[in-house]
Amino acid sequence: MDKELLFKPRLTEADVEIPGVGVVRVRALNRAEAMKVEGTKGTEARERVILSLGSVDPELTEAEVGRWQQAAPAGELQPVALRIAELSGLLENAPKEAVETFRGEPGDGV
Repeated sequence: MDKELLFKPRLTEADVEIPGVGVVRVRALNRAEAMKVEGTKGTEARERVILSLGSVDPELTEAEVGRWQQAAPAGELQPVALRIAELSGLLENAPKEAVETFRGEPGDGV
């Protein structure tokens, strides 16, 4: 194996439609960026970090994402942030974890 392949960026990109606004291009986060997100406290701050790191076109700073948070309807940013998380592989275990969390004991009928 050519170890240089390990160091070549392989970050998937995708377009996300924002109704009434247009299309934004986002990308997967790399491992260091994902860890930065994990270390960010607060939902609003975490969303700013995810969107600023994963925005390709337009590129956005955390301050610009903050401005967007103030101007947008409540649910507008969530699909964009979720797409970045999906591309980054951060949601792969979510369905399994949800089932394990809400599964009852045998015989509960759940």
